Amino acid sequence: MGKQRRDVRSEDQWRVDSLYLSLKEWEAQFPKWGGEERESKWPEIGAFKGRLGEGEEVVKEVIDTLLCIERKLEKLFTYAHLRQDEDLRAEEPKKALMRITSLHYEFAKETSWIQPELLQLDEERLQKYLESPLLLPYKIYLQRIVRLKPHTLSQKEEALLALSGNALEVSRRAFGAFNDADLKFPEVEDSQGKKRELTHATYHRLLRSKDRKLRKEAFCAMHESYRQWENTLSELIFGQVQNHLFQMKARKFSSCLQAALFPHQIETKVYTSLIETVRNHLSSLYRYMQLRKRVMGVEELHLYDLHAPLISLQEEEISYGQAVQYVKDAVVPLGQEYQKELSFGFQEGGWVDRYENEGKRSGAYSSGCYDSMPFILMNYEGALRDVMTLAHEAGHSMHTLLSNRHQPYHYSHYPIFLAEVASTLHEELLLDHLLARAESKERRAYLINQRIDDMRATFFRQVMFAEFEWKLHSCAEEGTPLTPGLLKREYKKLNEDYFGPGVFIDPLIEIEWARIPHFYYNFYVYQYATGISAAYALFEKIKKEGQAARNRYLRLLSSGCYEFPLRLLQEAGVEMLKPEPVLSFIRHFDSLVQELDVLLA
Repeated sequence: MGKQRRDVRSEDQWRVDSLYLSLKEWEAQFPKWGGEERESKWPEIGAFKGRLGEGEEVVKEVIDTLLCIERKLEKLFTYAHLRQDEDLRAEEPKKALMRITSLHYEFAKETSWIQPELLQLDEERLQKYLESPLLLPYKIYLQRIVRLKPHTLSQKEEALLALSGNALEVSRRAFGAFNDADLKFPEVEDSQGKKRELTHATYHRLLRSKDRKLRKEAFCAMHESYRQWENTLSELIFGQVQNHLFQMKARKFSSCLQAALFPHQIETKVYTSLIETVRNHLSSLYRYMQLRKRVMGVEELHLYDLHAPLISLQEEEISYGQAVQYVKDAVVPLGQEYQKELSFGFQEGGWVDRYENEGKRSGAYSSGCYDSMPFILMNYEGALRDVMTLAHEAGHSMHTLLSNRHQPYHYSHYPIFLAEVASTLHEELLLDHLLARAESKERRAYLINQRIDDMRATFFRQVMFAEFEWKLHSCAEEGTPLTPGLLKREYKKLNEDYFGPGVFIDPLIEIEWARIPHFYYNFYVYQYATGISAAYALFEKIKKEGQAARNRYLRLLSSGCYEFPLRLLQEAGVEMLKPEPVLSFIRHFDSLVQELDVLLA
């Protein structure tokens, strides 16, 4: 039995009470929007209905009011979801999250008339608003709304879409509850007959074990647990894809992919050319698989062998305090002020919820809102991979901190396409720092091996996921049901393609799609691959150019969404419409594999 939440030391918890002291204080915010019985919770917004053509003063006032309420709702939501993720079994936080989520959808419904009413104005009046000095703080905000005109419906239709939002997200929420709270895994046995606990948090540690029997047991037990629920899980993922399909058709996009990428002005060719480029260079991954097979000395290289370290070096257990020091030292190239901010957040700032407890959400993430500090959820266990994860999430948090500090609320939310750039640049900096202080050939090989495996997981694996996600949505668009059989066949085939002839594709891998939360996120995973490619390009520039490149990078982190992401990356010196950043990253992967081969010769 793991540690209960009530037994976790306060210094190991995030300071969520900086938002609200308690659920009771959080609850006290709701009367400000009237009781459940009121027809309208936000009459101050409804008062502007039918008046957006009266002039820029009215438009400014309605946007001011809208954003003020959004900001308060975001703070309420942030607290509720953080509290729920501390222990997914706890009833009160769960009720709070359901309540604020419901309120969000009500707000979306009550304000759904604004965009269509604005877009129904004649072109001359819209242009006048865009050029108005009074509306200058909202110029880009308004330009984005105007850009959505072909995909914006009537006021009644928009209200109906907003009303459907909560129901359409049931599949995603149901998967989260099943995956993080309900699903239990059996104990697994190592080669000495010792029983080991299998959880989301321990799974990757078990796969890194030198004990091959333990790795196989963990792999099989994990996937067998999901296979028992394959019908339920295929229905859940089908439900989420149907949500995306419904939104795509309602808003008159040509595909689910276009619908997901359009709001941030990402062309679909960025997605498709990423897959094409990686498929054309899978030989790079095949070479690493052959190296791994040779060094491990196995007759068949199985999927459960891919995480085991190739170097017989005793992996040190790294305390949380030492991990913090490693990350702080690694970010020195980003400047003293950056390092100081991060150090404060890690320690006295209370950004991080450090360790696993019973019922806690698995994995790791960075969260927060405009009126809060960043929050980092960790399930820290002391492995080098955990240090990398801490660095990764801290990159997100610094991006959030700088965007919030330098942008007004409506431009503070950086686009998802940029989200993985800061996080993966932190990983590059950490590896660079650790390699510089490696005191032996074995230690250097160990670190390079670790980084290659991270790159395989963050780049090649995520592109495989992206191709699978694209296939799911394409099938749905063609009217093909997403049965367990189809999902398993397609997923297994992709594993065969991506890992190549040098890896034995264990039959149970066909169910792995069922345990990947990102398939519920609507074309998110490809951005890990584009993000790590852009991050490596920026890392190289910072190393070669120094302060000038660092300043461009910090401007990128401070930019929020005041400009579209491809343009912001271009200003920082990276052109993602061309294949070069992806090809450069693959060449970097090749060079590390080659160095590892030499070190292990």
